[in-house]
Amino acid sequence: MFAAERRQLILEMVRANGAVSLRELARVVQTSEVTVRRDVRALEAEGLLDRRHGGAVLPGGFTRESGFPQKSHLATAEKTAIADLAASFVEEGEAIVVGAGTTTQELARRLARIPGLTVVTNSLLVAQALAHANRVEVVMTGGTLRGSNYALVGSGAEQSLQGLRVSRAFLSGSGLTAERGLSTSNMLAASVDRALVQAAAEVVVLADHTKLGTDTMFQTVPTDVITRLVTDEPPAHDDRAGTELQALADQGVQIAVAGAAGNPGGEPVPARRQQRRDVPLPAPRRGQLPGGGAAAGLRAAAVLGEQAPGAERARVADMRRR
Repeated sequence: MFAAERRQLILEMVRANGAVSLRELARVVQTSEVTVRRDVRALEAEGLLDRRHGGAVLPGGFTRESGFPQKSHLATAEKTAIADLAASFVEEGEAIVVGAGTTTQELARRLARIPGLTVVTNSLLVAQALAHANRVEVVMTGGTLRGSNYALVGSGAEQSLQGLRVSRAFLSGSGLTAERGLSTSNMLAASVDRALVQAAAEVVVLADHTKLGTDTMFQTVPTDVITRLVTDEPPAHDDRAGTELQALADQGVQIAVAGAAGNPGGEPVPARRQQRRDVPLPAPRRGQLPGGGAAAGLRAAAVLGEQAPGAERARVADMRRR
């Protein structure tokens, strides 16, 4: 494929999806990430797109929201690894909330194997993944259906969450930075995500490395309210993603990296069996949204995560404060 054809295909993918990782671009155009990075730089010089943390986005700083058909084909391997690891933090008999998104949909498929769960969600895709699960109770919010991501939003969804208390919330989003926390491109989705967080004693964010350092319009979860981030291992050349992970860890966020051989800085991390902290029900919230809660004072330890039954073992890199 000639360079002009390759760059046109890259540009079309970014325009269709809003944001695409270098890894995904290289797979589609069937070339190396080094070549794709060179193409992205050339397109950026022409003002046709912007480079962002191991990927490319539409120009203008804030990426627009992609629809479900586009998102479902992006970073599929990363989402699978993240979902495997996130499921290992869920215990039998827990009550949790799971937000909308393609990564949380992958998580729901794994939660179907954990008996005794109660899962509250505003996502039709999450509910569908759990519909036939044995001994898993699914509670759906009310609200108005957003067809772009099959999620229930609006005042009906938010009101149905009032008075709810669960151990953990699992959320995804459009971007994650140490400065603003988790954010999304849609105001209605952001408002419901805040209501989901209010119901949980702990907040677990699921975000692949392409979302690290990306900032979108509406903040959903401030950094000091995030208990744990579950992500994939950034490429070795993606220094900015590693820097963002360290910044998040410095603010008290526990970083769990699926398939990591070490921390984002490249230093080896000793492995030991995962230590989980049980969360009492009910429990006082760490802080209130949208203003944020008390800063987390947790120091992360490097651990080895055990997956839910049938899933592969994955390393967990818990960043230490520096």
